[in-house]
Amino acid sequence: MVIIVYKMHSRDTRRGLPIVIWVLVWVFVVLLGSGRVARADNDPWFGQDKALHFTLSAMIGGGGYAAAVPFTDDRRWRLAAGAGLAIAAGAGKEISDLYDGGDASWRDFTWDLIGTATGVGIAWLIDRLVSKPRAHAHAAESSAP
Repeated sequence: MVIIVYKMHSRDTRRGLPIVIWVLVWVFVVLLGSGRVARADNDPWFGQDKALHFTLSAMIGGGGYAAAVPFTDDRRWRLAAGAGLAIAAGAGKEISDLYDGGDASWRDFTWDLIGTATGVGIAWLIDRLVSKPRAHAHAAESSAP
Protein backbone atom coordinates (compact mmCIF):
# COMPACT_ATOMS: atom_id res chain seq x y z
CA MET A 1 0.00 0.00 0.00
CA VAL A 2 2.76 2.46 0.91
CA ILE A 3 4.58 1.72 -2.35
CA ILE A 4 1.40 2.29 -4.38
CA VAL A 5 0.67 5.61 -2.67
CA TYR A 6 4.31 6.70 -3.07
CA LYS A 7 4.30 5.96 -6.80
CA MET A 8 0.99 7.76 -7.27
CA HIS A 9 2.20 10.70 -5.21
CA SER A 10 5.34 11.07 -7.27
CA ARG A 11 3.32 11.54 -10.47
CA ASP A 12 1.73 14.81 -11.46
CA THR A 13 -1.80 14.60 -10.03
CA ARG A 14 -3.15 16.96 -12.69
CA ARG A 15 -2.79 14.24 -15.31
CA GLY A 16 -4.82 11.45 -13.82
CA LEU A 17 -7.25 10.66 -11.14
CA PRO A 18 -6.36 12.30 -7.85
CA ILE A 19 -4.70 10.20 -5.19
CA VAL A 20 -7.82 10.13 -3.04
CA ILE A 21 -9.81 8.49 -5.82
CA TRP A 22 -7.14 5.81 -6.27
CA VAL A 23 -7.11 5.09 -2.54
CA LEU A 24 -10.90 4.79 -2.51
CA VAL A 25 -10.80 2.38 -5.43
CA TRP A 26 -8.17 0.32 -3.59
CA VAL A 27 -10.30 0.22 -0.41
CA PHE A 28 -13.31 -0.81 -2.50
CA VAL A 29 -11.37 -3.69 -4.06
CA VAL A 30 -10.16 -4.84 -0.64
CA LEU A 31 -13.70 -4.76 0.74
CA LEU A 32 -14.98 -6.81 -2.18
CA GLY A 33 -12.45 -9.48 -1.35
CA SER A 34 -13.34 -9.46 2.32
CA GLY A 35 -15.10 -12.47 3.78
CA ARG A 36 -17.72 -10.36 5.54
CA VAL A 37 -18.88 -8.72 2.32
CA ALA A 38 -20.30 -11.97 1.00
CA ARG A 39 -23.26 -12.20 3.35
CA ALA A 40 -26.60 -13.90 3.09
CA ASP A 41 -29.23 -12.71 0.63
CA ASN A 42 -31.01 -10.76 3.37
CA ASP A 43 -28.63 -7.87 2.52
CA PRO A 44 -28.87 -7.54 -1.27
CA TRP A 45 -26.26 -5.50 -3.14
CA PHE A 46 -28.92 -3.40 -4.87
CA GLY A 47 -31.49 -2.81 -2.13
CA GLN A 48 -33.18 0.52 -1.43
CA ASP A 49 -30.88 1.18 1.54
CA LYS A 50 -27.85 0.88 -0.76
CA ALA A 51 -29.23 3.69 -2.94
CA LEU A 52 -29.59 5.82 0.20
CA HIS A 53 -26.01 5.06 1.29
CA PHE A 54 -24.73 5.94 -2.19
CA THR A 55 -26.75 9.15 -2.48
CA LEU A 56 -26.01 10.52 0.97
CA SER A 57 -22.30 9.73 0.70
CA ALA A 58 -22.13 11.41 -2.71
CA MET A 59 -23.87 14.49 -1.31
CA ILE A 60 -21.66 14.64 1.78
CA GLY A 61 -18.49 14.09 -0.29
CA GLY A 62 -19.39 16.76 -2.84
CA GLY A 63 -20.52 19.13 -0.09
CA GLY A 64 -17.30 18.59 1.84
CA TYR A 65 -15.29 19.37 -1.29
CA ALA A 66 -17.32 22.55 -1.82
CA ALA A 67 -17.00 23.54 1.84
CA ALA A 68 -13.20 23.35 1.55
CA VAL A 69 -13.07 25.79 -1.41
CA PRO A 70 -12.88 28.98 0.73
CA PHE A 71 -10.08 27.50 2.81
CA THR A 72 -7.65 26.14 0.23
CA ASP A 73 -6.78 26.49 -3.44
CA ASP A 74 -5.22 23.03 -3.53
CA ARG A 75 -7.68 20.56 -5.07
CA ARG A 76 -5.99 17.66 -3.30
CA TRP A 77 -6.94 19.11 0.10
CA ARG A 78 -10.47 19.69 -1.13
CA LEU A 79 -10.68 16.05 -2.25
CA ALA A 80 -9.33 14.91 1.08
CA ALA A 81 -11.83 17.06 2.98
CA GLY A 82 -14.82 15.80 0.99
CA ALA A 83 -13.75 12.16 1.02
CA GLY A 84 -12.76 12.23 4.68
CA LEU A 85 -16.07 13.73 5.73
CA ALA A 86 -18.15 11.27 3.72
CA ILE A 87 -16.12 8.22 4.74
CA ALA A 88 -16.27 9.27 8.39
CA ALA A 89 -20.06 9.63 8.14
CA GLY A 90 -20.43 6.21 6.51
CA ALA A 91 -18.08 4.49 8.95
CA GLY A 92 -19.80 6.24 11.86
CA LYS A 93 -23.18 4.97 10.68
CA GLU A 94 -21.95 1.39 10.40
CA ILE A 95 -20.20 1.52 13.77
CA SER A 96 -23.38 2.94 15.29
CA ASP A 97 -25.36 0.09 13.74
CA LEU A 98 -22.87 -2.41 15.10
CA TYR A 99 -23.13 -1.22 18.71
CA ASP A 100 -26.75 -0.06 18.81
CA GLY A 101 -28.28 -3.28 17.58
CA GLY A 102 -28.72 -2.09 14.00
CA ASP A 103 -27.76 -4.02 10.91
CA ALA A 104 -24.10 -3.16 10.28
CA SER A 105 -23.11 -4.15 6.76
CA TRP A 106 -19.93 -4.14 4.71
CA ARG A 107 -22.14 -3.86 1.67
CA ASP A 108 -23.59 -0.60 3.01
CA PHE A 109 -20.09 0.70 3.63
CA THR A 110 -19.04 -0.33 0.13
CA TRP A 111 -21.87 1.77 -1.29
CA ASP A 112 -20.75 4.60 0.99
CA LEU A 113 -17.31 4.43 -0.61
CA ILE A 114 -18.72 4.30 -4.13
CA GLY A 115 -20.94 7.29 -3.36
CA THR A 116 -18.01 9.16 -1.84
CA ALA A 117 -15.85 8.60 -4.91
CA THR A 118 -18.71 9.69 -7.16
CA GLY A 119 -19.50 12.82 -5.14
CA VAL A 120 -15.96 14.10 -4.81
CA GLY A 121 -15.23 13.11 -8.41
CA ILE A 122 -18.16 15.15 -9.71
CA ALA A 123 -17.21 18.09 -7.46
CA TRP A 124 -13.61 17.88 -8.71
CA LEU A 125 -14.75 17.84 -12.36
CA ILE A 126 -17.05 20.82 -11.83
CA ASP A 127 -14.22 22.65 -10.09
CA ARG A 128 -11.91 21.97 -13.03
CA LEU A 129 -14.50 23.16 -15.53
CA VAL A 130 -15.54 26.30 -13.64
CA SER A 131 -12.25 27.46 -12.12
CA LYS A 132 -9.78 29.57 -14.00
CA PRO A 133 -6.41 27.93 -14.69
CA ARG A 134 -3.96 28.80 -11.96
CA ALA A 135 -0.46 29.99 -12.74
CA HIS A 136 2.22 27.95 -11.03
CA ALA A 137 4.58 29.69 -8.63
CA HIS A 138 7.60 28.62 -10.71
CA ALA A 139 6.13 30.11 -13.88
CA ALA A 140 5.38 33.40 -12.11
CA GLU A 141 8.95 33.59 -10.74
CA SER A 142 10.59 32.84 -14.09
CA SER A 143 8.55 35.48 -15.94
CA ALA A 144 9.39 38.22 -13.43
CA PRO A 145 11.94 40.81 -14.78
